[in-house]
Amino acid sequence: MTVLSVNLNKIAVLRNSRGEDEPDIGRACDCVIEAGAGGVTVHPRPDQRHIRPGDVRALSARIARRVEFNIEGNAFAPARGGYPGLVALVREVRPEQVTLVPDSDAQITSDHGFDLAAAAASLRPIVAELRELGARVSLFVDAGDTRMDQAAAIGADRVEIYTGPFAKAFAAGDVSAELARCVATARAAQAAGLGVNAGHDLSQANLGCLVEAIPFLAEVSIGHALIGEALYDGLAATVRNYRRILGDG
Repeated sequence: MTVLSVNLNKIAVLRNSRGEDEPDIGRACDCVIEAGAGGVTVHPRPDQRHIRPGDVRALSARIARRVEFNIEGNAFAPARGGYPGLVALVREVRPEQVTLVPDSDAQITSDHGFDLAAAAASLRPIVAELRELGARVSLFVDAGDTRMDQAAAIGADRVEIYTGPFAKAFAAGDVSAELARCVATARAAQAAGLGVNAGHDLSQANLGCLVEAIPFLAEVSIGHALIGEALYDGLAATVRNYRRILGDG
């Protein structure tokens, strides 16, 4: 069964736009868990544009092992201001999973995976440290990259396939090539002994297509589309809709 991990970043964006406390991140967390989500994802950035370190700490206490907590981020981004750095946050809250992403402050959102060959030497000690802290480690990779033995050699437990191009192709009505790229990466990861996650621009419209093609997906992380859909249908109902697509409930 593929686990649905709900990314709460967009709730924080809306809250931060007023500089106050609403909508409440903790209440949203409880809502998605009660609706059956198997995980909660956050992506704290050094500029604190959405999820902040204080949110990470509060959510960790609130989740309290009810579901998996997945923290995404760039482990190479230095500490600044109130942001202590990704590894330091992980050391504090001990999430079940850490997803390493090669993003920068200039990116509105994550838009590419790691060049595993180029990043191997720098990633390997960070992955080892995160695993010593008890976290499962996933590396963000591009669809079509089949060098998943390199991810295994770095020490990762899983990879997360960047599905942005797949989602765009699906919306354009010609998904076959991008879907094949996702499947190739997933199969290579499976052959290398890695678990397979997927995320970015997944929605109720395109998720079923991806899961049908990759039935062994361990987890999908969905935030932007899910929160947008929830504006019309409600957050709990939207989470339940995703669970049905994944064959859960």
